[in-house]
Amino acid sequence: MKVYSHSKLSTFEQCPQKYKFRYVDKIVIIEKSIESFLGKTVHSVLEWLYSEVKQGRIPSLDEVILYYSQAWTQTYDEKGIIFNGQMTQQDYLEKGVKFLIDYYVKHKPFDDNTLEVEKEITLTIDEKGDYRIRGFIDRLVYNLKTCEYEIHDYKTSGTAPSQEKLDEDRQLALYSIAIKELFGKDKEVLLVWHYLAYNKNVHSKRTNEQLEELKRNILDLIHTIESTQSFRPYISRLCDWCEYQNICPAWDNAPGFKGVQKKIDEF
Repeated sequence: MKVYSHSKLSTFEQCPQKYKFRYVDKIVIIEKSIESFLGKTVHSVLEWLYSEVKQGRIPSLDEVILYYSQAWTQTYDEKGIIFNGQMTQQDYLEKGVKFLIDYYVKHKPFDDNTLEVEKEITLTIDEKGDYRIRGFIDRLVYNLKTCEYEIHDYKTSGTAPSQEKLDEDRQLALYSIAIKELFGKDKEVLLVWHYLAYNKNVHSKRTNEQLEELKRNILDLIHTIESTQSFRPYISRLCDWCEYQNICPAWDNAPGFKGVQKKIDEF
């Protein structure tokens, strides 16, 4: 049985060469973008917050910010963080503080009946059981008013996709398949994204027919990945944040995106 994840599938779509580095050659680069570090730290704070709430205690806003500051300080490694722009570490630290303050004020007293945080899910994607998808739900809720399960996901990026894009989102749709397998295909599942930079929530749903089509599309993508012989680099703005710049054949050792552009004709 082979196990995939939304991240693994997205990496191939983003850049086959990056996929090869990470999943075929298994080259591990510790460096990460400051945006990724911010997202991970904010996620860890919200996970802690709801874990406390599930135990019957609502941390104060001061406790939340203190937990965030300590988590940032304890895990921040200046040598392993990639910056791309004019913003400093302090700028990103303060951005996270604002995210958490806005979220706390909007959602307190956090009484939406959260069932689990960082819930691991697995689901079989094909009839033979050769392929499985594995992932983690930021937060799973059972809404007592609507009798719906809700899959909540936190986003710290500075951009928010359109409703049309979210209605085509694969990650949470995959998670909803797993929830329906656990609790019944007749259950309604609401997908909820928290765009923290905008302090707003966006919702979407999928029909069972759409989810079956998604499984077929995922299986097709997996077959494409497994039949690929030449993992060519795909040049995009995402190259600026890629941790494999120093070994990618699309780079000519010149810093920044312009270095990538110089080699684009060679592929």
